[in-house]
This record gives sequence, C-alpha cells and structure tokens, in this order.
Amino acid sequence: MLKTNNIREDLGLFNQIVDIFLQDEIAHPVSQNIKPEDLPKKLDLSLPESPTLDEDFKISLKKLILSTPKSSSRLFFNQLFGGRHSKGVLGDLLAVMLNNSMATYKIAGPQVAVEKEIIKKVCEKIGYSKNAGGTFPTGGSMSNFMSMIIARDKKNNQIKDKGFKDNFTAYTSKISHYSVAKNASFCGLGKENVRYIPTNDLGQMDVKILENQINEDLNNGLIPFYINATSGTTVLCAFDNIDEISKLAKKYDLWLHVDGAFGGSVLFSDKYKHLIKGVENSDSFCFNAHKTLGVPLSTSILVVKNSDKLQQTFSNKASYLYQTHDDEYNLGYSSFECGRRNNALKLWVLWKSVGSIGLEQMIDHEFALAQYARDYVKNNGNYKLYSAHDSMSVCFNYKNYDPQDLCKKLYEYNKLMVGYGNFKNISFVRLVTINSQNSNKEIDSFFKILEQFCEEHDDKIKKIN
Repeated sequence: MLKTNNIREDLGLFNQIVDIFLQDEIAHPVSQNIKPEDLPKKLDLSLPESPTLDEDFKISLKKLILSTPKSSSRLFFNQLFGGRHSKGVLGDLLAVMLNNSMATYKIAGPQVAVEKEIIKKVCEKIGYSKNAGGTFPTGGSMSNFMSMIIARDKKNNQIKDKGFKDNFTAYTSKISHYSVAKNASFCGLGKENVRYIPTNDLGQMDVKILENQINEDLNNGLIPFYINATSGTTVLCAFDNIDEISKLAKKYDLWLHVDGAFGGSVLFSDKYKHLIKGVENSDSFCFNAHKTLGVPLSTSILVVKNSDKLQQTFSNKASYLYQTHDDEYNLGYSSFECGRRNNALKLWVLWKSVGSIGLEQMIDHEFALAQYARDYVKNNGNYKLYSAHDSMSVCFNYKNYDPQDLCKKLYEYNKLMVGYGNFKNISFVRLVTINSQNSNKEIDSFFKILEQFCEEHDDKIKKIN
C-alpha cells in the first residue's frame, strides 16, 4: 500500500519543524559542526526499502535540519549571501506550490508577466533602452556564461553551428569570479584564451594594461571579443571602472558584460549607484538578489541591452513545446534552460511589498554595517584593515593570528561562520555585511566572539610573522 500523500498534513509538519528551527537558530546561531566521516554516526541518512515509521521519519528530518549550517543566522558571515527576508521566503514557498515551468506562457501564465516586469524595471534602473530584455538564469556563473556565449555569437554568428575556427580572446581582472575560466572552457573558447588583467591597489582592473593587452592580441592576429568587468569582486567587493572600460569596449567593438553578482544591487541605491557609473553603456549586466536582498537562493537576473541577442543565441524551435502564444511570451526562447524554475516570484513578492525604496534601504544599511565594522577595525590597534571604503567586505587581520587557521577553528568550535580571502599575496579574514536583518549589535558581537575565542584558545591558533 502506498504511503499517504497528504499535502495539508505535511505542511503541518513543515510548520512544526520550521518553528523548532527558528527557535534553535536564535539559541544556536552556529550549528554543531559534524565532520564528514562522522555523519553516519550522527544522522540516519539511509534510504530503506520499506517505509519509515512516521515518528522515526519526523525525528530523522528534524535532526537533519538542525544539523545543517544556518546560513541566515546573525553569526553567518561566510559566503556572499546572508539573512532571510520573510517576503522573499513567502514568494519562494508559493513558487514551490505553483510548480510552474517558465518555458512557455501556456504553463506559466501570469508568472511570465511577473518575470518580464522585473526585467523591465531593472533595465530602466540601469539606463538600458526599451529594446532591452533579460532572463533569470540559475546563478551568477550561468549569467556570466550566457553573456560570453552571446558575445561570441555577436562577433561571429556562424560559431554556434560550425564551431570555433579563429582564436578569440576574452578579458577579465585577475580577481574576477572563477566562473569566467570555466565558461571559457564550456563555450569552446579555451581557458588559455582568457587574459587576466592586473588590478590596482583597490582591486580594480587596470584599464591601461587592459588596452595594451587588447592591442597586443590584435597585433598577434587574435580576435578580442569580450570584456568581463566586475561590480563587487568576490573577496574585496571592488568595483571596476565601468565608465572607462566601456570606452575601450566601444573603441575595439567588444562585448562588455558587467558581473554584478555581488555588488550590482547598488542599482537600487541613489547613494551607492555611482559605483556602477557607466553601466548603461554595457551590453549585459547581472546581479544576484539572493546575495544582498535576503531572497532565497537562487535568484539571479541577467539583462542585455538588445533583447534580440538573447533569442539569436538561445532560441531553438520545438513544436512539441511552443504551441501557443508569441515568442515574446514563451521565455524558453531566450533562456539557456527549458524546464526552468520560477525564481522571479520571490523577488517580485519582496519588491511589491517593500517597494524600490525598501530595497534601497536594505542596500544602504548593509554598507552602513560595513562602515561600522571598518571603524571598529581602524580604531583598534590589534587589527589591521585591508579593504577600502564603499565596500560590503571588511578584510582584516587580528593581532598575529593566521587568518586561515583562525577561520577554520572558529567554525570547528561552533563559534562563527566566517571565511578568509587573499589579495596581493596577503591573507586576511573577510567579514561580509550582506544580512540586512543585522544591526551594529551583531557586528559588535562578531568582534567580541572573535577576540574572546583568540584569548581562550591562543595556544591552539597558528601565528604569522
């Protein structure tokens, strides 16, 4: 006999577990660390032949949830996402219940218009014309990949049918996201044809060296076609000079993509939008709402100045799929995926609820938290600061503790979830302030926990010269 499939009953169980989880998140913001080799002893993750008894099932599920890292707690500073906005969660849960594929209007209906409305507003905010368009890829890496493919086809539209025959070259900074190299291999360009341009002391791509490299490649008979500029690098949250880079892109007829996965959400802030000055002159732009706006993973937006470019690269006829409505409303024509999850609804619910003003307040608050943390570091002689102003990453070292070992042990002792970074051969702790639910109190708590931990475990943490 089949196990009961009762959605209302299971939603009741969901509410019970979530209530327990939210209470535990407050009491234990860092989950108990479990070594991979100890998982079989700590959790029952086996998949049996026979149905699990209801009570055993609930116990296993509860233990699994409470043992998972709490990526939205007040002590999670480890990755480039954090926090949890209730309206974003509401939208995500509704998307799960609706379970629409975004490939066609026939199956998604008004959800297509939800996605198109977000794309339209984002294009307006960055200054693209009415010919612009976009899509919701599965993440920042996919957004960058799609932009590279579009740029390839713009330079030579025969490549998608006949393959590469010429030596193309792409350009990005030395500290850009690692997906650029992967994408070069995926699209047939080859990792060795990506030029990694040095940066200045602020982590911005050196525009003069970029132009020299372009000219060198042209003189060697190569074909430059793509520049990846970054708005919010992974470690420093540095913003490349889009305004100057866009002039080079126009001069040499190169596609300019702005990877704003981390910092691109400044488009909502009047105070910080200057960090992406010139973005209206780019050919494509992406940002991740799940990084800075508290929307659940994964919520990535890719927009292009000319929407025709999306269809020219990604459209493919399929009579079994596209059977009703115009191509404009069948979003599968302009996306990499076919059966694509509705990731737009969670951002729409948040945006609809708080308005553009609310999104702006979230971004401004996160920058203010970073400034508060920088001031703490600068005013304390036991710290050394490595990051610049106007950044949501606060990079520092404390006394002479090895940052890599310190971050590792804070995690192993269940104290803090924070990572480390490296720039110009210097390693440091990287505190990212992208949880808009946090306050100065949580920043103070972060430093207090770190300092107290170092005092209590001084002999166990590696030191640097």
